[in-house]
Amino acid sequence: MNNTSRSTNKKALLSLAIGGFGIGLTEFVIMGILPNIANSLEISIPKAGHFIAIYALGVVVGAPIMARITNNLNPKRTLLFLMLWFTLFNTLSAFSPNYWIMMLFRFLSGMPHGAFFGIGAVVSGYLAKPDKAAQAMAIMFSGLTVANILGVPLGTYIGQELHWSYSFILVGFAGIATLASLYFWMPKKELEEADSPQTQGASPGLRNKKLWALIVLTTVGTGGFFAWYSYIAPLVINVTKLPEANVGYVMIVAGLGMFFGNFLGARMVEILNPVKSVVLSMLCMTTILILNAIFASSDIAIFILSFIVGVITFSITAPIQIAIIKAAKGAEKLGSSMNQSAFNMGNASGAYFGGLPMVYGLGFNYASVVGGILACIGACIGIAILYMDKHSKRKKES
Repeated sequence: MNNTSRSTNKKALLSLAIGGFGIGLTEFVIMGILPNIANSLEISIPKAGHFIAIYALGVVVGAPIMARITNNLNPKRTLLFLMLWFTLFNTLSAFSPNYWIMMLFRFLSGMPHGAFFGIGAVVSGYLAKPDKAAQAMAIMFSGLTVANILGVPLGTYIGQELHWSYSFILVGFAGIATLASLYFWMPKKELEEADSPQTQGASPGLRNKKLWALIVLTTVGTGGFFAWYSYIAPLVINVTKLPEANVGYVMIVAGLGMFFGNFLGARMVEILNPVKSVVLSMLCMTTILILNAIFASSDIAIFILSFIVGVITFSITAPIQIAIIKAAKGAEKLGSSMNQSAFNMGNASGAYFGGLPMVYGLGFNYASVVGGILACIGACIGIAILYMDKHSKRKKES
């Protein structure tokens, strides 16, 4: 690969990271401006919370549908189509006059999310130097982590101080920036050569039991993180007893952890088997979430533990994506996109199970205990996958 090609590929990966920033912004900024939206549309805050759930549903439903719709397009056109859809409906969300229109636009906004990350993960592997696919994926997902550190606080401030619609217009600008960078920086010929019939043709990839086991692992295991993250605000306010303004600082610290964890996970794949990396991270998540439940009343500990949770959670991203792509051989784009659906199912299930202790009168720190249990189950699924791989290898050798 010559120097010009390497430079082009770095810019192409940056264009995927900009797209990740926009997606992270629209997914998380709404949580900070929910009261403003509720006020403006004259609905209750719990009803406004439906806009978060419907976006996640859009991701789950949209990932396989979008992967199928774009199956015959080359990778560059696919990414442009997905980002055009994303930009259009996020911008239209800013002009929603009522609850039902906003519900429609949020659902449609979520549809390209999973396919963009899923297909982007495969494309970043094409663009990477040999044995550096995980690092290339980490660059793409870094946009999501930067959104949590910078974009979401900025978008929340704009939405609260000016009007919530400006937050979605900001997402629209991020979408336009992604479209421009994809158009000018994403190579076409190189990706068309890599996206050959041998890699995307008819294949037993989706019938692979390991693929589905990995998707269940993602859903259950990452649900552990979301059981904690969904209730971080009441945890900080009611258990740690910090002023409400500190919630944002804790989330920024967690976002910094996600940024570093993202690249740590890419490094782990170069040393360990991807599934082993995931199991190790899940076991660490189990431990840190239990510690979080025990020491959440300490204002120093809550910042330290939040950073560590962020590191561990995003250390899973690249390894699980690599494992999915390998397991879905012949249907890499669809398998990778479906794993993004699994993350969002983890989001929904983690929030649900994490809230159960509160229903029975237990404290907010018990959401972390539930998270630890889910992460432990995820680790057990990973161990079972490793056992299946070992058994299969022995069978082939005998």
